[in-house]
Amino acid sequence: MVLEQLPSEILPDWHKVDAAVRVKHVRAGDFLFRVEEQHPVVYFVKHGIIKMVYETMDGKAWIKAFAEEGRFFASLTALETNGHTSFSAYAVCNATVEQLPYKVLLELADTHPAWQRALRRAFEIYGFRKETREKELLTLSPEERYVHFIKDRERLAERLADKDIAGYIRVTPVALSRIKRRVR
Repeated sequence: MVLEQLPSEILPDWHKVDAAVRVKHVRAGDFLFRVEEQHPVVYFVKHGIIKMVYETMDGKAWIKAFAEEGRFFASLTALETNGHTSFSAYAVCNATVEQLPYKVLLELADTHPAWQRALRRAFEIYGFRKETREKELLTLSPEERYVHFIKDRERLAERLADKDIAGYIRVTPVALSRIKRRVR
């Protein structure tokens, strides 16, 4: 599990995580959760790709992020008491995820400083990813976003359909096709 890789120390009471974690297999196109659900769960991707999407009132979908093997994600707004998800998440391809109730992590962090440090590190990683994504969207051209995505997440890009890459870098599939021709 990704959690084991976060701290530089042994995490006590690991048996509580083992008892609470649930493995879920999802087929391509299946949702893990939809927007506005109460879903205080952290996911760890063991196999496959999960796509996180913001949906607008007029039916448009904007790709927020992808999580592939070794990555974790959650809807932070859903982790709050009585919170709800702010986006939807579903499998791009057949996937296997581990789901862990956030309350288990909080209970462990309330009891053990090592878990506090691990949770802090997880939020740092999540925050760094979000800040990088925000900077790319606000400061880079579509072509630069494409080149950056291909360079930084090459293995993921090879597994995605062009329509998903286009949605992630915020261009149409036709515009992506033009960008790809220019970049070659």
